[in-house]
Amino acid sequence: MTKRILIVDDELDVLELVAYRLKKRGYGVLTAINGQEGLDSIRAERPDLVLLDSCLPVLDAFEVCRQLKSDEELKHIPIILFTATLDTVVAEKAKELGASDFILKPFDSEELLEKITSILE
Repeated sequence: MTKRILIVDDELDVLELVAYRLKKRGYGVLTAINGQEGLDSIRAERPDLVLLDSCLPVLDAFEVCRQLKSDEELKHIPIILFTATLDTVVAEKAKELGASDFILKPFDSEELLEKITSILE
């Protein structure tokens, strides 16, 4: 069964690049451009993993994490947080809210794919 990954990022170039790389690796890809759209997609589609940008319009990444991890049916879905600056406060808050891992923007595609593979296996 193909693993499905939801990418939530308001930067369309990042969204398209990551989607392209994941599709080439055989993953099913879902996309959203803001936090609320991402949360709605998680609830409707139940992806195997969420790649979540830390700075999103409409609903921020921390609120998406909080709502996802407080839902008994969805809290098992792992989250990798994309962030441009990984300061201690952001890292601690995201970890506290249930993010599985982080990756700094700009990121190396191979590093991202390794993190995804590690979490999904």
